[in-house]
Amino acid sequence: MTDLSRREFLHAVAVGSAGLTLPISLGFAAHLDAADRPPASAIIDTHTHFYDPTRPQGVPWPGKDDKTLYRRVLPDDYKAFAKPLGVTGTIVVEASSWVEDNQWVLDLAEKDPFVVGLVGHLTPGDDEFAQQLKRFAKNKRFRGIRIGHGLLKERLGRPEFMRDLKSLVDHDLELDVNGGPDMPADVARLAERLSALRIVINHCANVRIDGKTPPAAWQRDLQAAAKHVAVYCKVSALVEGTGRNDGKAPDDVAFYKPTLDVIWNEFGEDRVIYGSNWPVSERFASYAVVQRIVADYFAGHGREASEKYFHRNAVAAYKPLQR
Repeated sequence: MTDLSRREFLHAVAVGSAGLTLPISLGFAAHLDAADRPPASAIIDTHTHFYDPTRPQGVPWPGKDDKTLYRRVLPDDYKAFAKPLGVTGTIVVEASSWVEDNQWVLDLAEKDPFVVGLVGHLTPGDDEFAQQLKRFAKNKRFRGIRIGHGLLKERLGRPEFMRDLKSLVDHDLELDVNGGPDMPADVARLAERLSALRIVINHCANVRIDGKTPPAAWQRDLQAAAKHVAVYCKVSALVEGTGRNDGKAPDDVAFYKPTLDVIWNEFGEDRVIYGSNWPVSERFASYAVVQRIVADYFAGHGREASEKYFHRNAVAAYKPLQR
């Protein structure tokens, strides 16, 4: 690709990212090298983390001994490389357990509309939950909450826990769930009891990825969760699943295909969602590699499948502010 055409391409992406037009025309895309083609006309990355350890109060995560992650990570840092790759907005997933850090991210979003949503950190079943949710739900960029599998397993079925999750439905918000390979079974149980709640399984339930067919138990539990139409799977943390935290995770889509095929067969094109897990993903591979793996896979299922994975399914699951 020539320097001129590359500059034209990046300019076209930037225009699209500003919400003026699609990033590129189909005609122009046909002339790009395969590695330079954006995976969709608009991309919402539904899993990033922003934080600032230089704040007076510091941060509860990551720890000071984490040489990769312990630094300021703000929207401008992310946009510098994400926008040229076609990303038009991101949903932040709050990793901090401090309630006021939900507001901190919402304040970032107020200043930078590239942040189209926040999945907050609140604890359903706690006495303070109802009041906290009422407060944050007033902000249209607050799109749901994330909980861990441990909390779901411990409190599933408790009246106060189910009441608080029902309140997410009442506010038209969603629930992200993060956990290990046994987590989808409990997601299925929750979906059985609360079918109207949109639930997003994070990081392919953190199954180990080794280039081989995933464990039968994970496949069985994922199938049980996928039977419920309001359950989505965030196809993210693939490179993390390899355990190769030296930055050299495999970059060939064939290595990830056995896992991706199971997810595709169970959830189909309407309930798979793109998320990078940046900056955590940097331990394992560059952002460009993370995006290219899934772009290559979903391109094999056609342009519409790519559009849904990178954009439209995120809109359906999270209902973010549209730019």
